[in-house]
Amino acid sequence: MLVLLSMYMVDRQWRMMSQMRASMAEQADDIRGLRLSLSQLQARGVGVASASAGNSAASETPDVFARAQQISQKPDFAEGDWLVSAFPVGLKTISPLVSSDVYASYVQDYVLESLLARSPQTLEWEGLLARDWQISDDGLTIEFSLRDNLGFSDGEPLTADDVAFTYEFIMDDRIAAPRHRATMEKISQVVAIDDKRVRFEFSEPYFEGLGLAGEMKILPRHFYEKYLTDAETFNQSRGLLMGSGPYRLIDPESWRPDEGRVELVRNQRYWSSVQPPYNRIVWSVIENDSARLAAFRNGSIDVYSSKPREFRKLLADPQIDNSTHNHEYMSPTAGYSYIGWNSERSDGPTRFADTRVRVAMTLLTDRQRIVDELMLGYAEIAVSPFNPRSPQHNPQLQARQSDLAAAKDLLAEAGYADRDGDGVLENDAGEPFEFELVYFQDSDDTRRIVLFLKDLYARAGVLLVPKPTEWSVMIDLLNNRNFDAITLGWSSGVETDIYQMFHGSQVEDGGDNFVNYKNSELDRLIDEARSTVDEAARMQLWWQAEAILHAEQPYTFLMRRKSLQFVDKRIHDVAETRLGLNLNHVPVVTYVPGAIQKYQQ
Repeated sequence: MLVLLSMYMVDRQWRMMSQMRASMAEQADDIRGLRLSLSQLQARGVGVASASAGNSAASETPDVFARAQQISQKPDFAEGDWLVSAFPVGLKTISPLVSSDVYASYVQDYVLESLLARSPQTLEWEGLLARDWQISDDGLTIEFSLRDNLGFSDGEPLTADDVAFTYEFIMDDRIAAPRHRATMEKISQVVAIDDKRVRFEFSEPYFEGLGLAGEMKILPRHFYEKYLTDAETFNQSRGLLMGSGPYRLIDPESWRPDEGRVELVRNQRYWSSVQPPYNRIVWSVIENDSARLAAFRNGSIDVYSSKPREFRKLLADPQIDNSTHNHEYMSPTAGYSYIGWNSERSDGPTRFADTRVRVAMTLLTDRQRIVDELMLGYAEIAVSPFNPRSPQHNPQLQARQSDLAAAKDLLAEAGYADRDGDGVLENDAGEPFEFELVYFQDSDDTRRIVLFLKDLYARAGVLLVPKPTEWSVMIDLLNNRNFDAITLGWSSGVETDIYQMFHGSQVEDGGDNFVNYKNSELDRLIDEARSTVDEAARMQLWWQAEAILHAEQPYTFLMRRKSLQFVDKRIHDVAETRLGLNLNHVPVVTYVPGAIQKYQQ
């Protein structure tokens, strides 16, 4: 009888908890509906009285939300449904600062917010958490004023103290964030003047000072502060993620890589009057290219990034044509792929420490054939880390053309010759010119490129050994500098700061100069460019830096790829902007009309 009674009580408690959760969800939906109604009334010019003398979030619609608010006025606009995408790799961690791949940043962008955001239409800075800001005449101080009623997803307020704490947390040597510390080193301190005002002080002028301060993702002190005394727990964490953004983890401490997906739910406490449209943002981990396409075909995911050969086939596929819309574009901030030549390993300098060898490898790499034959023209040769559409790039500087004879001459100068007539180059000690090229094992395009290069290099007597590798292992190889050569890609921005990748100081302590490249003149130019506020003068410095990279080839800069994407027609208002496709923009501006939604709460 006691057992039965206990079972009854547990069942009753479970039903009560379920009813409470449902009631809370309904209340949150009601609040969102009221906010949306207020926003729509304000958009029509109807005055709305505020319960807090004009200081409520509902009374304020920042410019950064203007596009999202316009979308919410469309006749078929509806909240609800899910936006489901796929990651081609498994994530090791989504914790801020200790994560190092672009995919983790996609997740964090929905959860963490910054003081400023770039307009996808004008590329100008707009206030997000910050209402306004002032820059001192000497450029050494930037003061931000925060908006009213900001808060984190757990209901705690967001104040200037959280902004100051975020900087302190990043700069604490106990936190495994060397890349972030490197970017923040020109900031001398961040001071919370009061709850609503925060001041960034710089040790010297920095050309991207406003962006550096404005784009720092704000962390809640009350959630992360404990890890300053338990840094190793944070450094080894997998899913410690809480912020003020429109979406949140169901449990900010519970995500694990073995879940095989990342799922964010709507932040029901989101501070803005313009609320996010989707109930959930989901990424499934599907590492195999064919499996990802199959998932897109059967509707399990809404977005599919295609490869060139596949893109052409899918354009002619009736099923794809009827159910999706496609986008082919070269993003103005498109990154580049490259082969990084490691100049030093634990046992000393490698063959790639010799500039002649690196230049020879670029001359052996027929990038035009890669673009034409493997990428079917959906790419362009990369000259340098600077986008050719940016004033950072010197238009007089052209990509090196493939030249087998010149490459052989350079390798001969470096001491390589076929000493035993077997068709393979050897050094003075008789060691063959053989190296491993690490690449991501589940990318069919990259695999084809590597096999193509293997044949090209063999013509010069150079033996390339392909080393397909899973993503987590690649990250470890980078961190330990334990590879001969590696092919990867860097994302890019409106203006690219190359300090992290090519400055000699970033070789040590987990910096991103993992090819161990050092050039004192390049270091000087980078330092001077970063401290030069005058744009015309700064561009001349970047041109000189670009000339050194072009001459010395620490990377063979391969190409910039076009984005080739298919999106389920169920997703409305997808558009190309100056920052690329708006599908991943925050604030979120796409939606699914109510009549065609397929996912419940």
